[in-house]
Amino acid sequence: MHTPFRQARLLVQAGRAAQRRFLSLHEYQSVQLLNSYGIPTPKSIAAKTPEEAYSVAKNFGTDELVIKAQVLAGGRGKGKFDNGFQGGVHVVSSSGQVKEYASKMIGSKLITKQTGSAGRICNAVMLAERRDPAHEYYVAVLNDRVTQGPVLVTSNQGGMNIEEVAAKDPNAIITTPIDFDKGLDPAVGLDVSKRLGFKGETAQREAADIFASLYKLFREKDATQIEINPMAETADGHVLCMDAKLGFDDNAEFRQQDIFSLRDISQEEPSEVEAQKANLNFIKLDGTIGCLVNGAGLAMATMDVLSLHGGNPANFLDVGGGATPETVKKAFEILLSDPKVKSIFINIFGGIMRCDYIAEGVIKATKELGLSIPLVVRLKGTKEVEAKE
Repeated sequence: MHTPFRQARLLVQAGRAAQRRFLSLHEYQSVQLLNSYGIPTPKSIAAKTPEEAYSVAKNFGTDELVIKAQVLAGGRGKGKFDNGFQGGVHVVSSSGQVKEYASKMIGSKLITKQTGSAGRICNAVMLAERRDPAHEYYVAVLNDRVTQGPVLVTSNQGGMNIEEVAAKDPNAIITTPIDFDKGLDPAVGLDVSKRLGFKGETAQREAADIFASLYKLFREKDATQIEINPMAETADGHVLCMDAKLGFDDNAEFRQQDIFSLRDISQEEPSEVEAQKANLNFIKLDGTIGCLVNGAGLAMATMDVLSLHGGNPANFLDVGGGATPETVKKAFEILLSDPKVKSIFINIFGGIMRCDYIAEGVIKATKELGLSIPLVVRLKGTKEVEAKE
């Protein structure tokens, strides 16, 4: 049985995990998707060159704008570009200032608490009209393991790190189960908006309508997370989604091709992109021991054992049960592309996976790739004898 504190933290952490594990969209793409569902946002336009940003600003209709670096990472406002420019979010007041800031952002790497020291390239900026909120709220639609269904997670403490809010004041998090087939009942949505403290009937109705539309988007587009932080009640009594983070289930790519066509691989680790093409489950780490293992559980245990004995894994790599000699060779190519890798440890427990396939792939890789670093191999299970021959 989860306490309110633990449940609040688990829900928030589930959202963060979804964002890391599945397809994420840039903010300007998320805004366009929200607008297609009738969800109101500040007027926003993306630009991919300083000149385009200047033109957009000149014809925007107002000089009171915000310029945001389009990088898939949190903490953009407090980030720093590799050229020394501070901050990925700025308030601007002229088209000239927009061009100046855009030239410092586009083409440079933004380093935040989530990107690591390498940073991520900024290929576009988004210009948004400046709307000053009277109050900020947090809203998310997530899958919840406790209720085994979708939930609406809300708080009247938006515009800040929601995990900190959940830790300090779990009662500030309102969790509302949603009927998967019927969606969010309008009366329930209105009740949530009232509990959050939206002022006036107009704002309460608008908030309730947004809750319902967010769930519709969540279900129809196979999302794993929709996070609006903040949702704002403006001084004139209307409700806007000021910032959005959307994540989508990779398993639904076959029926959500319009969404997955928006994927920006420049925001991803190149070795992980290559691994995905070869159907390898690969995550790059900072160590020096390359790992090639079959099965996620064994891969995790292998990394733990290496760490326990003073080693430092360079990666998580699960070749799966259907690996071929060619797949193993590709895995070696990915491991050896990392200059930090000083040795490779192969740990195979052959069930579905045939050890002789692994051995064949290892021999092929060492010959064709000119392996010059230490290699330790453990093969146990199906076709073990043939593999050792």
